[in-house]
Amino acid sequence: MTGSHHAVAVVTDSTACLPPDLANDPARRLTVVPLAVVVNGVPGLETIDVDSATVAEALNARRVSVTTSRPSPEAFAVVYRQLLDAGAPAVLSVHLSAKLSGTYDAAVLAAAEFDGAVSVVDTQSTGMGLGFPALAAASAAASGAGLDEVRQAALDAVDRTSTLFYVDTLEFLRRGGRIGAAAALLGTALSVKPILHTTDQGVVVREKVRTSSRALARLVDMADEAAGSSVVDVAVHHLAAPDRADALLTTLKERLGERLRGAYLTEVGAVVGAHVGPGTVAVVVHAVQLR
Repeated sequence: MTGSHHAVAVVTDSTACLPPDLANDPARRLTVVPLAVVVNGVPGLETIDVDSATVAEALNARRVSVTTSRPSPEAFAVVYRQLLDAGAPAVLSVHLSAKLSGTYDAAVLAAAEFDGAVSVVDTQSTGMGLGFPALAAASAAASGAGLDEVRQAALDAVDRTSTLFYVDTLEFLRRGGRIGAAAALLGTALSVKPILHTTDQGVVVREKVRTSSRALARLVDMADEAAGSSVVDVAVHHLAAPDRADALLTTLKERLGERLRGAYLTEVGAVVGAHVGPGTVAVVVHAVQLR
């Protein structure tokens, strides 16, 4: 979707896992650049050619290889050029953690061609940990803010957003080289279930618990702590675990009560799904108003 003639255009990538009603909101126009997923040697673009169900099925099959790749700098440059040619005075490009993907670096390489008209932000997260900052930037742009203000809106939203998640197994993160500090867990007993979070260091272990039910209970506790006394929006993500995600969201709504402004439930996209595996549930807490 292209930006209006007078507003800064905001670009993000498909790992934001934006709920359709937010992604398509005409008041907050976002251009989404897809990452690529390769299933058994067949490449496709996330949200266009490959969906999360296909990836979950492939991962469960075990013998099927699933890999992901960033958009090329050229793909970003084409999008930036289109938006600027359509009348946008500048572009803010908001992306998933540079520790998790080369997407941010590709966007920076492309932005260098445009003499300061394009600025790039690393949200140090993914899923709605990326989505909330992208939406905050789009809202600022829609209100007529300039590039510096739109960039600051994204950075402020990054500071107010926490991403926590549980995986049934670390195997998929290990295969993709995405676990960083979580590597220490690999030698531990299989009965240990990790709760992870995203930081400026990438994916980091937050806590180890014994069962998946305990992990879900701790996710609620941690989300409650992250919210504090703020009014928050919450997103729950999952891969092939709808019942688990529904239960998590129901409990979160009860726990957060009047502090909860908006709640979203989406299955993670094919790219994130390829790295976390089936059974994953995540909760993203975004403070919208500090009390």
